[in-house]
Amino acid sequence: MSVKFTPIAPGACSSISLCAALLCGSLAQAGEPPALQLAPLLISAGAPAQAPGTLVSDPKQPRQPVPAADGADYLKTIPGFNVIRNGGANGDPLFRGLFGSRLNILSDGGVLLGACPGRMDAPTAYLAPENFDRLTVIKGPQTVLWGPGASAATIRFERDTQPFEQLGGRIDGNLLGGSNGRFDRRLDATAGVASGYLRLLANEAQADDYADGHGDTVPSRWRKWNSDLLLGWTPHADTLVELSVGRGDGEARYAGRGMDGSQFLRESLGLRFQQHIGGEVFRGLEGQLYYNYADHVMDNFSLRTPSGMGMMGMSMASNVDRRTLGGRLLGTWQWPGVKLEAGLDGQRNEHRKRLSRYSMMSGYTDFDRFPRDQDAEFHNLGLLAELTWRLQQGARLIGGARLDRAEAEDLRQTLGSGMSLKANPSADATRRDTLPSGFLRYEQSLGALPATYYVGLGHVQRFPDYWELFSAKSGPQGSPNAFDGIRPEQTTQLDSGIQYHGRRLDAWASAYVGQVRDYILFDYSSGQSQARNVDARIMGGELGASYRLDSHWKTDASLAYAWGKNSSDDRALAQMPPLEARLGLTHEQNDWSAGGLWRVVAAQHRVDLQRGNVVAQDLDSSSGFAVFSLNAAYRISREVKLSAGIDNLFDKHYSEHLNRAGDAGFGFPADQPLSEPGRTLWSRLDFSF
Repeated sequence: MSVKFTPIAPGACSSISLCAALLCGSLAQAGEPPALQLAPLLISAGAPAQAPGTLVSDPKQPRQPVPAADGADYLKTIPGFNVIRNGGANGDPLFRGLFGSRLNILSDGGVLLGACPGRMDAPTAYLAPENFDRLTVIKGPQTVLWGPGASAATIRFERDTQPFEQLGGRIDGNLLGGSNGRFDRRLDATAGVASGYLRLLANEAQADDYADGHGDTVPSRWRKWNSDLLLGWTPHADTLVELSVGRGDGEARYAGRGMDGSQFLRESLGLRFQQHIGGEVFRGLEGQLYYNYADHVMDNFSLRTPSGMGMMGMSMASNVDRRTLGGRLLGTWQWPGVKLEAGLDGQRNEHRKRLSRYSMMSGYTDFDRFPRDQDAEFHNLGLLAELTWRLQQGARLIGGARLDRAEAEDLRQTLGSGMSLKANPSADATRRDTLPSGFLRYEQSLGALPATYYVGLGHVQRFPDYWELFSAKSGPQGSPNAFDGIRPEQTTQLDSGIQYHGRRLDAWASAYVGQVRDYILFDYSSGQSQARNVDARIMGGELGASYRLDSHWKTDASLAYAWGKNSSDDRALAQMPPLEARLGLTHEQNDWSAGGLWRVVAAQHRVDLQRGNVVAQDLDSSSGFAVFSLNAAYRISREVKLSAGIDNLFDKHYSEHLNRAGDAGFGFPADQPLSEPGRTLWSRLDFSF
């Protein structure tokens, strides 16, 4: 079947979204659509999965607010997640106030690491969530299967291509337009036979600078594109071999930084296999090899005009790259009531950099005239095993352990620049650590109620990442630098929760309490970044519920809270998000649906000024705010649906607590957090054949 779609102009999309919202008036959400119809609009991506402590979401489903610009933008719709805002795109995600490599973020099972020393290109900046079929979040240190160091959560963006029984094809995609020049295009096309398939995923998205609730422009323009090709071989129903290759690029302007991202080049290559075996004990084997490369360029002239004053006044650029190679091998064994998954994984990554140069004699010389200098290299090898034991009467005991051998090499010969240039005391030094991790969790299904509860204790020892070892200007007192002085982080955490699935009511709750020894904190009180270890205590939780009032109306709500204390300094732990609630009311009837979302965020007064992480620091206490949004949708046919929405309906002026201050190059005060977008209108056309 051949179908042609004409893109909708952004201005027309804005009119459609406003009219649709006014016509539908009521607050609503769709129920489960009939076969082959498109899924309803989501107002939250936080529905629990069957496994306790695990959330599963479909990133392809349209959701509110306006569909995500990148992986972090999508994660923030899940209760417990927040984002350190970076303007229009490329924020950095946190879960329960924990940041960086405490989140193990995987793309099709592989690790894609950014290269910017200030995490301008966080790993999620390279991910287009709608190019994946499933997002899985495992809360806390409650798995050992997916890599080291996941003390906060394991996040898996996955593709799951359905096989064909005979020659056939599938295609789905969407077009989206909205305020501030937003325009997205996405296509997912698959063709195949019983013995294999070919799948193409491609998207391009862009937006201009947005206006905040006061009508002031916030520099935030961005543009991205991604393309991935998957070739699968399925000689038998129990066998899969898949080769994948991908590439992407983009640019982003940042109101909160002195430089912008003028290149986000991604190159990916992967090979994976799965073999299910019908043996009495040995049931299957799966393996994977992956290669990911990020080549990132920052400058202050491509997307802005240099101010001509101060350190950033002249044209300058920086080019950094990160090459990551890794793999894993996992076997599955099954006995009556017992399943064992065991194997190994490994990773190697190297980081390089080069700078442009400016002199009074020769002027500006671009970075591509100079060779790249490698400054860091990391290795990790892990052995892992996870056991599930089914006890009597719906009880399960799950436990796992892994042992990682981590290594980092400091290849910097000098530190600083210009007049402050000095020899690196840890040049060519290598540090190694052997780090154990593990967990034990008990799950119980309640026979009298459709509910399951769990309680689990986990321990993770996390090797410091590139940003903690190399980005800080100094390390703990008495250490020559952070590479020499920062110790691995040790997290011990108790997780518990319950989930209930009834005829009309679905409800879930999760809670945690933990102790973090040698928590890695960034301290900016001296005027430059210092990384040091402190002891910390953390606790909090998330809860949510949805209730179907009748066959057309449904309500849902969620609440998330995170608390942390720097025990060593007797202070609040920096960069903790405030209490947040989401309330929704949804309606669906025949081919129409409409919905509303009320997001309410409390003030945050538990702050530790001038302390935080490599991206941001606590600027001040923050005020609470509430934002109301509407959406509507109409199923034109079983294959086509039109959605529209208005985010921040009342044009509220507000700032998120986790945020960056505006940059002086754009005229912002140094201590003023960036404002969020004002009223935003959007509309989207989904199709699936």
